[in-house]
Amino acid sequence: MKPTLIVLAAGMGSRYGGLKQLDGMGPNGETIIDYSIYDAKRAGFGKVVFVIRASFKDAFDQQFGEKIRAIMDVEYAYQEVDSPVEGLDKIPERTKPWGTAHAVLVARNQVTTPFAVINADDFYGQDAYKKMANFLIEQAESNQYAMVGYQLQKTLSKHGSVSRGICKMKEDRKLKTVVERTKIFKLNRNIVFKNEKEEHIYLAPNAAVSMNFWGFHTSIFDELAKQFIEFAQQNVDNPKAEFFIPLIVNKIILDGKADVSVLESTDQWFGMTYQEDKAQVQASIQERINAGNYPEKLWS
Repeated sequence: MKPTLIVLAAGMGSRYGGLKQLDGMGPNGETIIDYSIYDAKRAGFGKVVFVIRASFKDAFDQQFGEKIRAIMDVEYAYQEVDSPVEGLDKIPERTKPWGTAHAVLVARNQVTTPFAVINADDFYGQDAYKKMANFLIEQAESNQYAMVGYQLQKTLSKHGSVSRGICKMKEDRKLKTVVERTKIFKLNRNIVFKNEKEEHIYLAPNAAVSMNFWGFHTSIFDELAKQFIEFAQQNVDNPKAEFFIPLIVNKIILDGKADVSVLESTDQWFGMTYQEDKAQVQASIQERINAGNYPEKLWS
């Protein structure tokens, strides 16, 4: 059975200044999502589930529906601040979305096979999809998950700070911990992040980081639901609290419920955090077209 790809695309792109998921980057208006689906299809994925806001549905279906349905199954799941979760009678009121792990949870009814999770605005490269598809097809089990790891120095933006999952690994290349760090940027020749006290903490340039490319067995949904109910109840009065995937993964590892393999990608990551990133993303895609990695017209 072919694995499923979940594309997290419910964010509005406040730092970018618009709905960046639909912004054209390729020579014929192709989006980063188009290239992600193209890479996923040729790696062996058979279905894509877009996690979006309900208000995005028409725009997404117009942009992707017809051409993607020609090559693989397409479904939608909707992430709203009040999306119901079985076992939780009432979702606490708030205006900010609940985060990436909640976004995966709302796609539960659309996913029946081992699956990968990606961000809509990140270009991961075809090597990452190949390695993840092979893992999901051959190794994914209820206690065996995976993530794609990149070197921190290859994942920064020249135009502002970024958030990354900083990883520590065991000797067998299994994940030990992953900690979400925000406000990561270059300071002179160093890479730092700001802690809660606004202090600069140095990070190793070659540190392994998560770019939110995860691989899971469907067993993860029970754990997601359990932890979200606890998280929501504990954060009733904290409207800024976010239910991140690394929170779930860390607890699973700590409780000994699963191992997480770190699949090291040889590709250069790039993505759309800021509007100013667009020119570099377009140039990077054109370089890959010139090198023969992608056709000039992706969906011709």
